[in-house]
Amino acid sequence: MVPDPFGRALRDFHRDEQDEPLRQRDGEDVREHPVESFYFDEVDPEAERTRWLESHLDGPLLDLGAGVGRDARYFQRQFETVAVEVSAPLVETMRARGVDDARPGDLFALRETFERDRFRSVLCYGTQLGLTKSPQGLRRVLSDLARVTTPDATAVVDNYDPRREPASDLLGYRDDPTRGVAFRVMQFEYEDEVGETLLFRLCSPDRLREATVGTGWTVVDVEYTEDAHYVAALEKLA
Repeated sequence: MVPDPFGRALRDFHRDEQDEPLRQRDGEDVREHPVESFYFDEVDPEAERTRWLESHLDGPLLDLGAGVGRDARYFQRQFETVAVEVSAPLVETMRARGVDDARPGDLFALRETFERDRFRSVLCYGTQLGLTKSPQGLRRVLSDLARVTTPDATAVVDNYDPRREPASDLLGYRDDPTRGVAFRVMQFEYEDEVGETLLFRLCSPDRLREATVGTGWTVVDVEYTEDAHYVAALEKLA
């Protein structure tokens, strides 16, 4: 069984059973990872982030990598929302927290999981698209998202912009000679369990725009949330 310290830690927090911190590790560089403020805060309907998301999302909504269901719980009050997680403890936690449709699923198996034109919008938040590792991998996932969404679909994704200096402070940051590109290597650690090594490709909005060519999507809006982190809204090409 693949270790899942991240999912276990969040599930234990929800159960009030988390006795040790969740940590991020890159070799000897270890940092404690916030749990409550990152994943268990409630969505504020009046917050700028919420209003921005609402302007770009509609239902049926696919919430990819939904964590413990923070956004899914909010949007399911407005329209059908399917929350997907690769982590079994996180699926369990979402269901316990009242997510109506929480199910196991994988960013890299969308075609096998959902029928064509199933969703009107996609929320892929948490820099997960970086796990595609390459421009080709990113185009493949975007093409898969295009297949399972309607012709007038929208999507919201996020990443870190390596051109902005604070990005280099991220744990596991690795520079790259390609302009607008960098990498991040890290593991999660909880109790006596260390997770698999995660490799994220960080890319600027310009590199994201380049990757959408030929996938059926175009970038229509970019907002920086803080420092180097940004969210991007995509729409289907007519």
